[in-house]
Amino acid sequence: MITPDPLTPEGAAVLDLHEEMENLEKRTGDWPGADVVDILGMWLADFDFTRAPARARWVAGSAWVLRRQDRHEDVVTLWADEASALGSLAQHARANWDNVWGADGIPDSPPASDRRAVDLYYGPKDERGDEDYWLYSDDIGRLASTMPAPDGFRFPDEEFCAQANSAAVFHPMTGPADEGLPCIEIGGVLVFAYLDPEMQAVRVSVHLDTTIEDLVRGDVTVPLHVKVEDATVFSAGARPVPAKARSRRLRRLVRRARWMRWWRGD
Repeated sequence: MITPDPLTPEGAAVLDLHEEMENLEKRTGDWPGADVVDILGMWLADFDFTRAPARARWVAGSAWVLRRQDRHEDVVTLWADEASALGSLAQHARANWDNVWGADGIPDSPPASDRRAVDLYYGPKDERGDEDYWLYSDDIGRLASTMPAPDGFRFPDEEFCAQANSAAVFHPMTGPADEGLPCIEIGGVLVFAYLDPEMQAVRVSVHLDTTIEDLVRGDVTVPLHVKVEDATVFSAGARPVPAKARSRRLRRLVRRARWMRWWRGD
């Protein structure tokens, strides 16, 4: 038995057709052939059978793009942050300082500041001549299918997620001498967030060994999407839910209007 999913355009369309046929039977006590043909014709007109379903673009992360160009090479590299990209550019500037040394305002040795070294080496944008660079951040895209997973896996619905979220448990440290770490547990997933003096950073660690079966796909992986502020830093297995289809009532009105225009020859 197949149950149409109203959150997908295809499922909403099937439910809409079912309602149309039920209404027809209530009005006429049967399914008159001419009326059925009209309903099916307008229903099928909403589908596009000429191409494969479009895949949604999903942001899987972000990166800094550095393009450096001169008479001998045109190089594009990706960096995790702006400071690293600028540091790489500054290394190139220092290694080729002889190209600008002796010009007005240029010191004998490159400055320690990466930004200052880059600014002095390349100069104003409209005066760079043979050498130039471009540095900007951009999203790393991923085409995500909106169709069900090949293994039949479906992520739990809103009600299940709400119940699991409300049952989340925080496991704090009992004191500074506690060898454990603060952790939140949700759906069997353990998320540790703590200050790491060795890494000299706020550290976040996700452990999936105890994840409940409802969240585990057929390939034994767990859909995971991680954001820091507004930037997606990791995404694997996430399948964005398509926008909910228009209400069935509105769809019926639109199709009826199309049929009336066709009948009048508009």
